[in-house]
Amino acid sequence: MAVALDSDSPEIRPAAGEEDRPDPRLELLVRIFGPLALLVVVVGGWELLVRINEIPPYILPGPLLVVQSLLDNWPSLWPSLLVTLRITFLALAVAVVGGVGLAVLFSLSRWIELSLFPLAVVLQVTPVVAIAPLILIYVDNITLALLICAWIVAFFPILSNTALGLASADHNLRDLFELYGASRWQQLLHLRLPSALPYFLGGLRIAGGLALIGAIVAEFAAGTGGTGSGLAFRILEAGWRLEIPRMFAALLLISLAGILIFLAFTLLQHLLLRRWHASATLRER
Repeated sequence: MAVALDSDSPEIRPAAGEEDRPDPRLELLVRIFGPLALLVVVVGGWELLVRINEIPPYILPGPLLVVQSLLDNWPSLWPSLLVTLRITFLALAVAVVGGVGLAVLFSLSRWIELSLFPLAVVLQVTPVVAIAPLILIYVDNITLALLICAWIVAFFPILSNTALGLASADHNLRDLFELYGASRWQQLLHLRLPSALPYFLGGLRIAGGLALIGAIVAEFAAGTGGTGSGLAFRILEAGWRLEIPRMFAALLLISLAGILIFLAFTLLQHLLLRRWHASATLRER
C-alpha cells in the first residue's frame, strides 16, 4: 500500500549539528592559515612600532633584529638549547614512568591512592621557583638538580590524568569482564589501560610544556649562582651585558621549542586515537 506525501508532510531534515558542521577542507585551511595570519599581523605591527617610534634596540628590538641576532649567536644558542631540551625530555620521561606507575597502583589499591595522592597534590602546588634554589643547594650534581625541578612540575599532570582515565573505564564493560572471570590484571591490560590512553595523552601534552618551564626556571636559579649552560643562562648572560636582541633570540628559541613539543604530542595523540576514539574520529567526519 503506497503512502502519498502531501505538502503538509514534515520535511526530512539533517541531523542536529550536521547543517552547522563546517567543510573539513575549509576548517583545515582556517586552522593553518588563521594563526599564521594573526602572527604576521602581530610581528608586522611590532616592527612598525619600533621603526616609527625609533625605539632603541637595548629597550625593544624589532623582529628582524631578533632574527638577525639569532643567526649571529646560533653557535652559542644551539648548544644551550640542546642542554635545555635534554633536561626537559629526561624529566618528562621520568614523570611518565613514575606517574603512570603510581596511577596503576592507585587503580589497584584504594588505600594507596588515599595515602599518596594528597602528597602528590602538595608537590604540585609547591612553587618550583621557590624550591629550586634549595634543591640546587642540597643536590651536588647540577644536572640532577635541574632534572628534579623539571620533574616536579611535569609529574602531576601525568599522574592525575592517567589515574582519572583508569577510573573512567565503562562500568558495563567492567561487569562483563568480571562475568567472564577476568583477573584484575587482565582488566587492567585489556580495559583500563586502553580507556586511560586518551587521558594520558592529554596529560602528556600538558606535561611537555611544563617540563620545559621547569627546566628553564631551574636554569635561572642555577644561572644566578654562576652555574649553567642552558638557554636560561644565556638569557641572564645577555641581560648582564645589555644584549637585548640576543635575549629576545633566546626567548624565541624557548617559545619555538615549546610549540614544537606541543605539536609533536598532538600529532602522537592523533595517530594513536584517530581510528577508535571519539575525540579524534568525530573531527574527521
